[in-house]
Amino acid sequence: MLIQAVNLTKRYKNGVTALRNVNLAVDRGEFVFLTGQSGAGKSTLIRLLFREEMPTSGAIFIDDRSIGKLSPKNRVILRRNTGVVFQDFRLLEKRTVYDNIAFAMKAVERPMREIRTLVPRAIARVGLQGRENDVVTQLSGGEQQRVAVARAIINDPFILFADEPTGDLDPETSADLMKLFEEINAGGTTIIMATHDVNIVNSMNKRVITMRKGEITSDSKGGWAL
Repeated sequence: MLIQAVNLTKRYKNGVTALRNVNLAVDRGEFVFLTGQSGAGKSTLIRLLFREEMPTSGAIFIDDRSIGKLSPKNRVILRRNTGVVFQDFRLLEKRTVYDNIAFAMKAVERPMREIRTLVPRAIARVGLQGRENDVVTQLSGGEQQRVAVARAIINDPFILFADEPTGDLDPETSADLMKLFEEINAGGTTIIMATHDVNIVNSMNKRVITMRKGEITSDSKGGWAL
Protein backbone atom coordinates (compact mmCIF):
# COMPACT_ATOMS: atom_id res chain seq x y z
CA MET A 1 0.00 0.00 0.00
CA LEU A 2 1.47 3.37 -1.02
CA ILE A 3 -0.58 5.68 1.22
CA GLN A 4 -2.37 4.88 4.46
CA ALA A 5 -4.23 7.29 6.72
CA VAL A 6 -5.16 5.84 10.09
CA ASN A 7 -7.81 7.40 12.37
CA LEU A 8 -7.08 10.94 11.19
CA THR A 9 -8.70 13.72 13.17
CA LYS A 10 -8.03 17.41 12.57
CA ARG A 11 -9.33 19.95 15.05
CA TYR A 12 -8.46 23.63 14.63
CA LYS A 13 -7.85 26.15 17.40
CA ASN A 14 -11.18 27.84 16.69
CA GLY A 15 -12.93 24.63 17.70
CA VAL A 16 -13.83 23.45 14.19
CA THR A 17 -13.30 19.71 13.64
CA ALA A 18 -12.46 19.32 9.96
CA LEU A 19 -11.81 15.55 9.99
CA ARG A 20 -13.12 12.81 12.26
CA ASN A 21 -11.36 9.43 12.44
CA VAL A 22 -10.71 9.18 8.71
CA ASN A 23 -9.16 5.96 7.40
CA LEU A 24 -7.87 5.72 3.84
CA ALA A 25 -5.66 3.39 1.80
CA VAL A 26 -4.40 4.15 -1.72
CA ASP A 27 -2.46 1.74 -3.92
CA ARG A 28 0.44 2.76 -6.13
CA GLY A 29 -0.78 4.00 -9.52
CA GLU A 30 -4.36 4.77 -8.48
CA PHE A 31 -6.31 7.86 -9.54
CA VAL A 32 -8.57 8.85 -6.65
CA PHE A 33 -11.16 11.62 -6.49
CA LEU A 34 -12.15 13.17 -3.16
CA THR A 35 -15.61 14.66 -3.55
CA GLY A 36 -18.15 16.39 -1.34
CA GLN A 37 -19.64 19.79 -0.66
CA SER A 38 -17.60 22.76 0.55
CA GLY A 39 -16.54 22.13 4.13
CA ALA A 40 -16.61 18.34 3.77
CA GLY A 41 -12.91 18.07 4.65
CA LYS A 42 -11.42 17.36 1.21
CA SER A 43 -8.82 20.13 1.23
CA THR A 44 -7.90 19.45 4.84
CA LEU A 45 -7.23 15.81 4.02
CA ILE A 46 -5.08 16.81 1.03
CA ARG A 47 -3.04 19.20 3.20
CA LEU A 48 -2.46 16.50 5.80
CA LEU A 49 -1.41 13.94 3.18
CA PHE A 50 1.37 16.13 1.80
CA ARG A 51 2.32 17.37 5.30
CA GLU A 52 1.42 21.03 4.90
CA GLU A 53 -0.50 20.53 8.15
CA MET A 54 -0.30 17.94 10.91
CA PRO A 55 -3.26 15.96 12.28
CA THR A 56 -4.58 16.45 15.79
CA SER A 57 -4.52 12.69 16.13
CA GLY A 58 -3.94 9.68 13.91
CA ALA A 59 -1.11 8.90 11.49
CA ILE A 60 -0.24 8.95 7.79
CA PHE A 61 2.11 6.45 6.21
CA ILE A 62 3.70 6.73 2.77
CA ASP A 63 5.61 3.64 1.69
CA ASP A 64 5.16 2.31 5.27
CA ARG A 65 6.89 5.34 6.80
CA SER A 66 5.06 7.70 9.15
CA ILE A 67 5.36 11.17 7.59
CA GLY A 68 4.84 12.73 11.01
CA LYS A 69 8.11 11.24 12.25
CA LEU A 70 10.38 12.03 9.33
CA SER A 71 13.78 13.62 9.89
CA PRO A 72 14.44 16.97 8.17
CA LYS A 73 16.45 15.13 5.51
CA ASN A 74 13.62 12.68 4.83
CA ARG A 75 11.08 15.51 4.71
CA VAL A 76 13.09 16.98 1.81
CA ILE A 77 13.02 13.58 0.11
CA LEU A 78 9.22 13.40 0.63
CA ARG A 79 8.75 16.84 -0.96
CA ARG A 80 10.93 15.81 -3.89
CA ASN A 81 8.78 12.73 -4.47
CA THR A 82 5.38 14.42 -4.18
CA GLY A 83 3.84 17.15 -6.32
CA VAL A 84 0.98 19.50 -5.44
CA VAL A 85 -1.37 21.50 -7.67
CA PHE A 86 -3.60 24.15 -6.11
CA GLN A 87 -6.76 25.89 -7.31
CA ASP A 88 -5.12 29.32 -6.99
CA PHE A 89 -1.94 28.18 -8.82
CA ARG A 90 0.50 29.69 -6.24
CA LEU A 91 2.90 30.80 -8.96
CA LEU A 92 5.65 33.41 -8.69
CA GLU A 93 3.70 36.16 -10.43
CA LYS A 94 6.63 38.33 -11.53
CA ARG A 95 8.61 35.41 -12.92
CA THR A 96 8.51 33.62 -16.26
CA VAL A 97 7.06 30.23 -17.08
CA TYR A 98 10.59 28.79 -17.17
CA ASP A 99 11.56 30.34 -13.83
CA ASN A 100 8.44 29.08 -12.07
CA ILE A 101 9.10 25.50 -13.11
CA ALA A 102 12.84 25.69 -12.49
CA PHE A 103 12.15 26.99 -8.98
CA ALA A 104 10.75 23.59 -7.96
CA MET A 105 14.00 21.93 -9.00
CA LYS A 106 16.19 24.52 -7.31
CA ALA A 107 14.20 24.08 -4.09
CA VAL A 108 15.36 20.46 -3.86
CA GLU A 109 18.89 21.34 -5.04
CA ARG A 110 18.83 19.66 -8.45
CA PRO A 111 21.92 20.41 -10.60
CA MET A 112 21.71 23.22 -13.16
CA ARG A 113 22.44 20.85 -16.04
CA GLU A 114 19.31 18.85 -15.11
CA ILE A 115 17.26 22.04 -14.82
CA ARG A 116 18.32 23.17 -18.30
CA THR A 117 17.39 19.75 -19.73
CA LEU A 118 14.18 18.93 -17.86
CA VAL A 119 12.37 22.27 -17.69
CA PRO A 120 11.91 22.58 -21.49
CA ARG A 121 10.64 18.98 -21.56
CA ALA A 122 8.07 19.74 -18.86
CA ILE A 123 6.95 22.88 -20.70
CA ALA A 124 6.44 20.83 -23.86
CA ARG A 125 4.61 18.12 -21.95
CA VAL A 126 1.96 20.58 -20.75
CA GLY A 127 1.63 22.17 -24.20
CA LEU A 128 3.26 25.54 -23.54
CA GLN A 129 6.08 25.46 -26.08
CA GLY A 130 7.04 28.99 -27.07
CA ARG A 131 5.77 30.52 -23.81
CA GLU A 132 8.93 29.84 -21.78
CA ASN A 133 9.86 33.51 -21.40
CA ASP A 134 6.37 34.86 -20.79
CA VAL A 135 5.66 36.24 -17.31
CA VAL A 136 2.95 33.99 -15.88
CA THR A 137 0.52 36.88 -15.38
CA GLN A 138 0.40 37.19 -19.18
CA LEU A 139 -1.15 33.72 -19.41
CA SER A 140 -4.76 32.65 -19.23
CA GLY A 141 -6.04 30.82 -16.16
CA GLY A 142 -5.83 27.49 -17.92
CA GLU A 143 -2.26 28.19 -19.06
CA GLN A 144 -1.26 29.22 -15.55
CA GLN A 145 -2.65 25.97 -14.21
CA ARG A 146 -0.59 24.08 -16.78
CA VAL A 147 2.49 25.85 -15.46
CA ALA A 148 1.47 24.74 -11.97
CA VAL A 149 1.12 21.15 -13.19
CA ALA A 150 4.53 21.27 -14.89
CA ARG A 151 6.06 22.59 -11.69
CA ALA A 152 4.38 19.81 -9.69
CA ILE A 153 5.68 17.02 -11.95
CA ILE A 154 9.14 18.39 -12.79
CA ASN A 155 10.83 16.28 -10.10
CA ASP A 156 9.08 13.13 -11.39
CA PRO A 157 7.00 12.56 -8.22
CA PHE A 158 5.40 9.21 -7.52
CA ILE A 159 2.41 10.99 -5.90
CA LEU A 160 0.56 14.04 -7.23
CA PHE A 161 -1.96 15.83 -5.02
CA ALA A 162 -4.40 18.25 -6.65
CA ASP A 163 -6.76 20.48 -4.65
CA GLU A 164 -9.65 21.76 -6.81
CA PRO A 165 -7.31 22.27 -9.81
CA THR A 166 -10.18 23.10 -12.19
CA GLY A 167 -12.18 25.22 -9.76
CA ASP A 168 -11.59 28.52 -11.58
CA LEU A 169 -11.51 27.16 -15.14
CA ASP A 170 -14.14 26.94 -17.86
CA PRO A 171 -15.47 23.47 -18.82
CA GLU A 172 -13.42 23.14 -22.02
CA THR A 173 -10.17 24.13 -20.32
CA SER A 174 -11.01 21.83 -17.41
CA ALA A 175 -11.52 18.90 -19.77
CA ASP A 176 -8.15 19.53 -21.45
CA LEU A 177 -6.44 19.70 -18.06
CA MET A 178 -8.03 16.42 -16.97
CA LYS A 179 -6.64 14.73 -20.09
CA LEU A 180 -3.21 15.89 -18.95
CA PHE A 181 -3.78 14.43 -15.49
CA GLU A 182 -4.84 11.14 -17.08
CA GLU A 183 -1.62 11.04 -19.11
CA ILE A 184 0.42 11.69 -15.96
CA ASN A 185 -1.43 8.89 -14.15
CA ALA A 186 -0.92 6.53 -17.09
CA GLY A 187 2.82 7.10 -16.66
CA GLY A 188 2.61 5.56 -13.20
CA THR A 189 2.04 8.59 -10.95
CA THR A 190 -0.52 8.12 -8.19
CA ILE A 191 -3.03 10.99 -8.20
CA ILE A 192 -5.32 12.13 -5.38
CA MET A 193 -7.57 14.97 -6.46
CA ALA A 194 -10.09 16.94 -4.42
CA THR A 195 -12.94 18.36 -6.50
CA HIS A 196 -16.59 19.29 -6.23
CA ASP A 197 -17.05 19.13 -10.02
CA VAL A 198 -19.37 16.12 -10.43
CA ASN A 199 -19.24 16.36 -14.23
CA ILE A 200 -15.50 15.75 -14.25
CA VAL A 201 -15.75 12.93 -11.72
CA ASN A 202 -18.56 11.18 -13.56
CA SER A 203 -16.75 11.35 -16.89
CA MET A 204 -13.54 9.74 -15.65
CA ASN A 205 -14.56 6.32 -14.26
CA LYS A 206 -12.00 6.44 -11.44
CA ARG A 207 -12.13 5.64 -7.74
CA VAL A 208 -14.42 8.09 -5.94
CA ILE A 209 -14.32 8.83 -2.22
CA THR A 210 -17.19 10.99 -0.97
CA MET A 211 -16.82 13.05 2.18
CA ARG A 212 -19.36 14.77 4.37
CA LYS A 213 -18.75 16.78 7.53
CA GLY A 214 -15.21 15.48 7.93
CA GLU A 215 -16.01 11.82 7.40
CA ILE A 216 -15.82 9.40 4.47
CA THR A 217 -19.35 8.35 3.55
CA SER A 218 -18.63 6.20 0.46
CA ASP A 219 -15.70 4.74 -1.44
CA SER A 220 -16.14 3.04 -4.81
CA LYS A 221 -13.95 2.18 -7.78
CA GLY A 222 -15.31 3.37 -11.08
CA GLY A 223 -17.78 5.30 -8.99
CA TRP A 224 -19.95 8.33 -9.52
CA ALA A 225 -20.19 11.54 -7.52
CA LEU A 226 -23.62 12.17 -6.06
